[in-house]
Amino acid sequence: MPSPERGQPRSADPTPRSQRRLFFAAAGLLVAGDAVFWLMLAAVQTDSGLALLDGAVHNALVAGRSPLATGVLAAVSTVTSPGAMAAIGTAVALVWAVRARELWRPGLLLGAMAATFAASTFIKHQIGRGRPSAADFLMGPDDALSFPSGHTFGTGVFLLVLVYLLLGRSGPGRRSTAVLAFTGAALGTLLVAFSRLYLGYHWLTDVVASLGLAVAVTGLAILVDGLRAARRDPAGEAVPAVTVTPEAAAGTAAATPEVLPGTTEAAAPSRRLP
Repeated sequence: MPSPERGQPRSADPTPRSQRRLFFAAAGLLVAGDAVFWLMLAAVQTDSGLALLDGAVHNALVAGRSPLATGVLAAVSTVTSPGAMAAIGTAVALVWAVRARELWRPGLLLGAMAATFAASTFIKHQIGRGRPSAADFLMGPDDALSFPSGHTFGTGVFLLVLVYLLLGRSGPGRRSTAVLAFTGAALGTLLVAFSRLYLGYHWLTDVVASLGLAVAVTGLAILVDGLRAARRDPAGEAVPAVTVTPEAAAGTAAATPEVLPGTTEAAAPSRRLP
């Protein structure tokens, strides 16, 4: 007789443990990034908290400038401008899509970059915060609004989301590589943030708010990718039922040796005489 379990689908957990950890990490990044942004916005609007250090940090950096640091940080700021990051992100996504013959990950990277640009533009015009004194600018005039820093926001999203899409869901063997890559992305973002402070174009709270926004958008991108993976992952799908036909059942019964009463051994199949 066939086992009754063979005719029923095996249950499968639609959210494996690794996916649950991914969802919790994404939610944590989203909540933490939002919290940093709103705290900075409240500090700016009430002139309290970290906003009290804006002037002191700006003056200290202006006073401590050097030709070497100015040259390096000016180059960093030029390469990571919103226009440059849009071009770099588009080029990376196009090359990735063509070489890997896929659309989802390059499209998600482009979507995150587009959302960053839209959010930065909207927040700047809603808050309307002015930049520090133009006399302290080292790269020429800039009449754009100050809060948040578009350089920091865009670079952070590009680097963090790119690292996640390339390495974030790698196996245990590549986990150390992913940690190092995320660390490098974070340090690169901090370098851009420092360059905007050093060159005189932003207040401290501008770049800290941008760091929070970059973390939040990264968490949102991870959440979107994780939800898609959960729907497509074969480990989260039920195994199709095995249909047992009457002919197969009869063949199975015929192939099963008969156990004689009072014995523990199966009787040999009888041979039919011609």
